[in-house]
Amino acid sequence: MKYKNIIIFMALLVREQVKTLLVEKNITMKELAELLSVKTGKNCSLANLSAKLTRGTLSYNEVVQVAEILGYEIKFINKG
Repeated sequence: MKYKNIIIFMALLVREQVKTLLVEKNITMKELAELLSVKTGKNCSLANLSAKLTRGTLSYNEVVQVAEILGYEIKFINKG
């Protein structure tokens, strides 16, 4: 059960971070879905993107693509 709680927490973090970045960049979720469709060549509807963010099933590659679209990069930083 603890593992499931961690996954839910991580999903909430990604969803909230994406939403925050969208507000900062003045981009709607619909626009992001359209930009993802163009970038990947695959249909990405607003409903599909929203569901993936809510469920926490956005893949790492999709997160990287979202970051790139919004002008960010993902870095792993050693905490130690």
